[in-house]
Amino acid sequence: MMSPIVFPRGQCNLMEPGNDTRISEFLLLGFSDGPELQPLVFGLFLSMYLITVFGNLLILLAISTDSNLHTPMYFFLANLSFVDICITSTTVPKMLWNIQTQSKVITYEDCITQVNFFIIFSGLDICLLAIMAYDRFVAICHPLHYMVIMNPRLCGLLVLVSWITSVLHSLLQTSMVLRLSFCTGLEIPHFFCELNQMIQLACSDTFLNNLVMYFAAILVGGGPFIGILYSYSKIAFCIQRISSAQGKYKAFSTCASHLLVVSLFFCTSLGVYLSSAATQSSHSSATASVMYTVVTPMLNPFIYSLRNKDIKGALKRFSAMAVRKGPIVLRLKNFPGLQASKS
Repeated sequence: MMSPIVFPRGQCNLMEPGNDTRISEFLLLGFSDGPELQPLVFGLFLSMYLITVFGNLLILLAISTDSNLHTPMYFFLANLSFVDICITSTTVPKMLWNIQTQSKVITYEDCITQVNFFIIFSGLDICLLAIMAYDRFVAICHPLHYMVIMNPRLCGLLVLVSWITSVLHSLLQTSMVLRLSFCTGLEIPHFFCELNQMIQLACSDTFLNNLVMYFAAILVGGGPFIGILYSYSKIAFCIQRISSAQGKYKAFSTCASHLLVVSLFFCTSLGVYLSSAATQSSHSSATASVMYTVVTPMLNPFIYSLRNKDIKGALKRFSAMAVRKGPIVLRLKNFPGLQASKS
C-alpha cells in the first residue's frame, strides 16, 4: 500500500513535487500522558477485554452445543456475540500493546486496517440489532407464521446482506481516506484510529470525505435505527391488544434483553457524537467512545444471560457436561489397559 503524501501544515498547495515526503505512522494519544496512570488504564482495559471475549465465547458455546437454542433468535445472538468479540479485538489489543511498550506509534497501514475493520464490525452490530428487532416483531405479532417467515434461508440471507453492506461501506470510506494528503501534525487524540479523527488530520480538501461519511452514516446507521423503531412500535401495539396481564408480561419479556442492548448501544453512541459536537473536545469524545466500543460488548453477555432462562439453562448444561467429561478423561488416562497399549 502506498503511503499518502505528507505536507507541512499550511503549505499543502505550495510544495514542489520533488520536496514532498511520505507519511509512515500516526501517534495514538490515548487517555492520559501520566505514567502513573498507565498501569491502571492497562489493567482496566485488559480486564474489560478478557470479560468481553470470555462472556461472548460462552454465549457462542452455549448456543452451538444446545440444540434447544438452534432457533432464529439465538442464531442472530450468536452472530452478535461474534461481532462484539471482533469489534473489541479491533481496538483494545493495540492500545494495550502501546501501553505495555510505552509507545504511541501506529503505522499508516495498521491505522487504515483498523479503520476498515472497525467500520465493518460496527456496521454489522447495527444491522444485527435491526434484524433481531424484526425477529421479535414477527415472533410477537405473527407467532403462528413465525417459523414460516423466519426460515433458515431468510435468516442466512439477512446476515449475508449485513456483511455485504458493511464491507462495501467500509471499502468506500477507506478508499476515500486513501486519497487524502496529511499534514505534519499526525497525533490522533483517541485510543484507536477513528475515521472522523483521520479526516480532521488531512491537509487536503475533505469536503467530499465529510459528505460521504455523513451520508453513509445516515444510510447505514439511520436505516436500521428506523427499522428498530418501526418494529418496536408494532410490538407495543400488539402487546396492548393482549388481554391478560400475564400474556403482556410474557410478550414483553421475550424482547426485553434486546431492547436493553439496543438502548445501551444507541444511547451511548449518540451521546458520543452529541458530546463531542457540543464540547469540541477530542479527549472527551475518546473517553465516551469507550462506552459503545468496549463497555457495551462487555455487558451484552450479562444482559442476555441474566434475563434469559434458555441461555442460563444452556450454560448450566454446558458446564455440567464439561465437568462430566473431565473425570472421564482422567479415568482414561489412568486406565491400565490404555497404559499397557501405549507401552
